[in-house]
Amino acid sequence: MTLLALEGLVKRFASTTALDALSLQIGAGEFFALLGGSGSGKSTLLRVIAGFEAPDSGRVRLQGRDITRLPPQARDLAMMFQSYALFPHMSVRENIAYGLRRAGERDPGPRVAELVVLLGLEGLEERRPQQLSGGQQQRVALARALARRPPLVLLDEPLGALDSGLRERTGLELRALQRRLGASFVMVTHDQAEALSLADRVAVLEGGRIAQVAAPRELYERPATRAVARFLGAANVLEAGRFHLRAETTAPAYALRPERIQLAPGLPEANGTRATVTEIAFRGGDVLLLAQAEGQVLRLVLPAGLALPEPGAEVFLAWDAAALAPLSA
Repeated sequence: MTLLALEGLVKRFASTTALDALSLQIGAGEFFALLGGSGSGKSTLLRVIAGFEAPDSGRVRLQGRDITRLPPQARDLAMMFQSYALFPHMSVRENIAYGLRRAGERDPGPRVAELVVLLGLEGLEERRPQQLSGGQQQRVALARALARRPPLVLLDEPLGALDSGLRERTGLELRALQRRLGASFVMVTHDQAEALSLADRVAVLEGGRIAQVAAPRELYERPATRAVARFLGAANVLEAGRFHLRAETTAPAYALRPERIQLAPGLPEANGTRATVTEIAFRGGDVLLLAQAEGQVLRLVLPAGLALPEPGAEVFLAWDAAALAPLSA
């Protein structure tokens, strides 16, 4: 069932087109990620959905209702900002209750108590934001966003302010919470690993357009274009005319993931190449190896316990035909 429908959205800032006839549907109860680099249009799209920016053309429909021209407070959704935007002079309890009081709730206490337990904030109710860790501030901001039980929650880089050790754990907690609540979450992020590990589906944005929408595994293993392939996991892009390829599908180019390439004892007849090792980087559980082949650098990810060649060594690389993902552009 479609919860949010975006229809032909166009947004320009002077001579820059931030959204270019963008259309998208997001389902009820879905955790959806908008992924892209700087200037891709992902943050502008989130602000158009929230009502902080008005599109030049196109429509935003929430639960079938046209909300394109409604102000933010009249939309049945909530937004958690990257900065969390907590009121510094208010306690945790007061911050969570703020939206409920503005909506006319006479006794927000029971709902606040429910959210305190749900977000693991017990014992912190009287603290001010400056007395909380980054992870605790994020949970307070999320509790405030969830207070009115919106069917749609917008998250602007929700893990961006956390250190790397806390990001993964907090992200998994966020996904588990979304599953329990049944609300739709739409998350903006530039972090590929974050999008792939948390979302049910991911839309990759490029130049104000959607380059591809797919489930994380499909997006990673079968990118549609060269740009998506390179953005997601630094895939190798092999041009059909440069390498001797034998693929399952004919295409002008193919994406080949670094972990799908192996070191071979000799030069394969197809789906392989002679290469020269240029760099080796130990990464803990695996090793990143860079090798020069046919005028380009290929990336390999190999097990850490494998006997590895030295930089400058000549090697043979091989891969299966099934590992070649055809690219349309």
